[in-house]
Amino acid sequence: MKTKPYDKQIGGSHYQNFKIQPSKFVIENELLYPEGCVIKYILRHRLKGKKQDLEKAKHFIDMIIERDYPKKDFLEEAEKEKKELAECYEEGKRQGEERKAKEWLKGHNKWKKNK
Repeated sequence: MKTKPYDKQIGGSHYQNFKIQPSKFVIENELLYPEGCVIKYILRHRLKGKKQDLEKAKHFIDMIIERDYPKKDFLEEAEKEKKELAECYEEGKRQGEERKAKEWLKGHNKWKKNK
């Protein structure tokens, strides 16, 4: 009698109690390796690896994020910073001119009063 691969497990029985084994779910849904590992570690953490399995799942999630959602392009970020700095510079320049005008008016009024 021939047994099916999912009817047995090598090295434990922690997947045998699930309605569908993680590896079968991953294959049937054509998931990539990191996504499959996340599913595997989350499902088995209570039965086998405890907290370490959850840490492994987080590690694979971090890899997926880095792979699929990379940081914005460096040049795009640099242009944004350049624009922000230019706006800050212009605002500082405007405030400086206002301050000079107020000081000039204050001095002018004092001079006019003493005249």
